[in-house]
Amino acid sequence: MHDFTILALEGAYPTSVAATLGILVAARNIAPRVGAPAPTWKLVSVEGGTLALQDGISVGTTKLPQRIAGDRSIWIVPGLGLNSPRAVRERFEQDDAKAAVAAVRRHARAGGSVAASCSGVFLLRAAGLLHGRRATTAWWLAPELQRLEPGCRVDADRMVCADGPVVTAGAAFAQTDLMLHLLRTLSGKALADAVSRVLIIDGRQAQAPFIVPEAFAIGDDLIGRLAKRVESALPDLPSVGDLAQEFCMSERTLARHVKRATGKSTLALLQSIRQRRARALLESSRLTVEQVAAAVGYQDATALRRLMRRVAGANPSRFRPAAATAVP
Repeated sequence: MHDFTILALEGAYPTSVAATLGILVAARNIAPRVGAPAPTWKLVSVEGGTLALQDGISVGTTKLPQRIAGDRSIWIVPGLGLNSPRAVRERFEQDDAKAAVAAVRRHARAGGSVAASCSGVFLLRAAGLLHGRRATTAWWLAPELQRLEPGCRVDADRMVCADGPVVTAGAAFAQTDLMLHLLRTLSGKALADAVSRVLIIDGRQAQAPFIVPEAFAIGDDLIGRLAKRVESALPDLPSVGDLAQEFCMSERTLARHVKRATGKSTLALLQSIRQRRARALLESSRLTVEQVAAAVGYQDATALRRLMRRVAGANPSRFRPAAATAVP
């Protein structure tokens, strides 16, 4: 019996599949050094054989059995490389995706654990596994996930969400964070930490630092115009009422529009824009934290530190560029 079953779909994102396998190979090699059991796994697909991923890359797989008695492995669905709600809807109308959904549903109903990252999380949604749970996905797909599954608490700011036997992760490279979490759960902290050190993976808790607010609304420029308006006004943050009036709508209408496009409240969106501007200044200037705080409308650095810890999961100093190395 294997510890992990990696279920890949045709056209899956190659990096997500490779990250899964690479981390497991590293864990297998490192396990004896830390006294941990070496993980075992199998890579499967609906039809088996050579599976075409994106960009002309292929991998060998075994065929997914219809039923596996006593399968206690953790099933992992790597990211599918889907960049829009429309692409998600179209992909899950295809026969292989429907077969994968049915298999994942059977595994979960038999008491098995499942995990997915990025657009792969929508497979868990289609299997009915997210209702009543907390989950994350690629931040630009979070509003669509919330729309499709109102009973799920979608937290786009999180990198990894573990809710019982269901574990979800954010955008494609969050697959590394997902795998480290699963290793830590199955094989212990020592092995996960050792793999992280050997592969130089810096564990992240939040997607929030990477979110571009206006990119939430594909085909809808209101969020983009709103973000530009707020950023250009800093350090004087406009009130929600002023913004609603400027965009010729009520506060309630603005709130509905923002919620539908981003999954956030209007105030949370404003804070996200502030945080992004603060991060850009920290990364690209020599301003002190106090000066950055003032530039985004805070009276002191303490307030900025509090915001960055809450939204980005890190102190402002975390976003300072590494000191340049002198070249002789």
